[in-house]
Amino acid sequence: MTVVLHRSAVRTIDPLELYAILRLRVSVFVVEQACPYPELDGRDVEAGAELLWATDSGDVVATLRVLHDADGALRVGRVATAPAARSRGVAAELMRAALDRCAEIDPSAAVVLDAQAHLAPWYGRFGFTVDGDAFDEDDIPHVPMRREAQVAPGAPGATDGDPAHRARA
Repeated sequence: MTVVLHRSAVRTIDPLELYAILRLRVSVFVVEQACPYPELDGRDVEAGAELLWATDSGDVVATLRVLHDADGALRVGRVATAPAARSRGVAAELMRAALDRCAEIDPSAAVVLDAQAHLAPWYGRFGFTVDGDAFDEDDIPHVPMRREAQVAPGAPGATDGDPAHRARA
């Protein structure tokens, strides 16, 4: 398996590549998990949103997105891996790339996500901790998780949540 990582805003992704990314998300979240919900929620095209994905021999095998929340946190979401790529470290490699990107965007921002409850220990490997009460989304138990900023606000390199910095990143 030769995995290549990619990152881009939706508006600059090749249409066929974007189709493959969205197809993987629908395959995992809507079909495999039997959750008929509006996968295309509009957040992928928000200002500053980025998709990250992994390809193997040109095929999209994993994806996630990084969003900017109104409270200044960066949000990782829609983490999906094709069945053939699971348990091979692809999602972990993609998550590390996403966290590196979050640190580039704003090292003083916390990173948050809503994890399927059974995956909370996996996210814990990356420094995330449960940050609130469990909840159901489409009849699947989830927990909010948070990874604190890697640089304290006011420290060298911190942007202190300055949205202008994020727009430039």
